[in-house]
Amino acid sequence: MAGRRGTAVGGSIDGYLDMLSAERGLARATLGAYGRDLLAFAETLANAGIARVGDLRAVHVRRHLLALERRGLSARSRARALAAVRGWVRYLVREEAIADDPLDGVGQRRTPARLPTSLGKDDTVRLVTTTPPGARRADRDRALLELLYGCGLRVSEVTSLRLEQVDLQVGYLTVLGKGGKERIVPVGKHGQEALRSYVEGERVRLVGGRVSPWIFVRPGGRPISRQTVWKLIKRRAAAAGLRTRVSPHTLRHSFATHLLDGGADLRVVQTLLGHADVGTTQIYTHVDAQRLSAVHRRHHPRA
Repeated sequence: MAGRRGTAVGGSIDGYLDMLSAERGLARATLGAYGRDLLAFAETLANAGIARVGDLRAVHVRRHLLALERRGLSARSRARALAAVRGWVRYLVREEAIADDPLDGVGQRRTPARLPTSLGKDDTVRLVTTTPPGARRADRDRALLELLYGCGLRVSEVTSLRLEQVDLQVGYLTVLGKGGKERIVPVGKHGQEALRSYVEGERVRLVGGRVSPWIFVRPGGRPISRQTVWKLIKRRAAAAGLRTRVSPHTLRHSFATHLLDGGADLRVVQTLLGHADVGTTQIYTHVDAQRLSAVHRRHHPRA
């Protein structure tokens, strides 16, 4: 046991991240976030002269959280940092690199779940259909926005979408979501029309005779970046006259909200969004009091 307790901090973090990748199949972006949080904690430990996991104490975690707060990190970001450290420490206990969890009693005040912004139906349609003056990739951008809103896709899912994942004859996408999990999402008629028009026209010109598996491409056939999607949404929102700050996730949340407002079952929305836990779906969705009252009056015998 003594040798295991002498495990170096950096090496144990690498082992933990390898385990998360191999056994849990976490997405690359999620692994990157864990890695950054743990690297920051490793720097705090190094500054305190801690090089071995056996010397880790709760006081080091508390000092790290305090340092993050002084640097201006939000309570939500500090809670995420603590979760990363806690997961790593539990891994150390399981691997018998340390005997006991030194973080018992270390807590972070729980932050309330913050609902993402949702657009109204008219504003969403205006955002998707309004072409800014001088738009260079109007067909591509229109098709992309139709899928973000019409299918509730994450920005990472739409930028990595391949031709083989789309069946326009049947009208569905096979989406590769977080953790490599596949789900099937229907594509509405507006999305089908926009996607077909782009794939058969503008995309052919962008690829320029090259072979590219990606649907949404830059000149030469390379996939577009997340930053490109953020920028095009910002331009579209300005052209549509929207004053609300809009992001790719706003369209995903609007997708879920509008489905629920139309009477969709929460479990169906959970499946379409690709959430493993229905509790996550509840964070992304909200129903106004007026609709709740209407449902109550319509269905309850004593209303």
